[in-house]
Amino acid sequence: MLPFDIRAAQNITVSAELENDTELHRVHAALIRMDPAGERFAAVLRNTIDQLLNGEVTGRYDWKTLYKTERTHAGTLVEINLQREFIFDDGAVMDYRIDGIEVDCKYSQKFGGWMIPPESMGHLCLLVWADDYSSCWSAGLFRVRSDWLNRGTNRDAKLTLKAAYREDKVRWIWRNAPLPENVLLHMSPQDRDAVFALTSGQQRLNELFRRVQGRPIARNVVRTVAQQKDYMKRVRGNGGSRSALKPEGILIMGDYDSHRDVARQLRLQPPREGEFISQRVARRQHRHGDAPCAVLDGQAWVKATAEDDPDEAPSLPSHKR
Repeated sequence: MLPFDIRAAQNITVSAELENDTELHRVHAALIRMDPAGERFAAVLRNTIDQLLNGEVTGRYDWKTLYKTERTHAGTLVEINLQREFIFDDGAVMDYRIDGIEVDCKYSQKFGGWMIPPESMGHLCLLVWADDYSSCWSAGLFRVRSDWLNRGTNRDAKLTLKAAYREDKVRWIWRNAPLPENVLLHMSPQDRDAVFALTSGQQRLNELFRRVQGRPIARNVVRTVAQQKDYMKRVRGNGGSRSALKPEGILIMGDYDSHRDVARQLRLQPPREGEFISQRVARRQHRHGDAPCAVLDGQAWVKATAEDDPDEAPSLPSHKR
């Protein structure tokens, strides 16, 4: 997954109405101060989708498997979870007050599908969208005006933003920013079937870390595959995946600082909070050339290639956060 790039994420082509909207600029600036790279916002969206899927209980990983009532509930959960993360004040008439300004929050699973109620007229709306299939999300600010909206035909008279105004009438804070990957959704069907064909949670986790290497694996993925209350224990040593896969040369790095350092040295994405990343390694040989390496147990190790026979993995450094 590519790192966040705030310059690429922000839309610089905004209309004159947006340029002159001082309240919009204040809310935009406040959100950027709280989350300059959008990482907190992205984590809320990732966690909200995972909360709905409830993989530990249901084994689900695909948005399409949610019931209609669950999908309908998504918008409310996004609003609640964003307020909990950023501690927005309650609004008097809208959902939030951000920098003292009333802001309504609207989430849509389909880009452009935000349902805006009549009572939002004249107020700012925080428009939020996330798509697990493209691993993208967006969030922007929109001043609700009747001439920028499609008239609603539904009973509660909710309106939608006209397609022609989705760019120049919305101040995008983050646009098509990367959503942390749902690994189970995006891994190959063959590998996914091989994981879920196994009967025990420990066997499934071992197979997951064996087949998905070099990519961050979130805690919720571990929870969904293990489907056990002690799922984190199933990753660690002393009988977990770390010790089970060590004879095959596979390291499983977690979100400890010392593990992140090893990942960086191997040119892997360092695991973020609640993430793991597995990688088969081999002792560095002349044929590896200048491949990036990590020194563990007094020896240099590189990412293994198909030419490298399995070699017992070294021990990871002691845990530090």
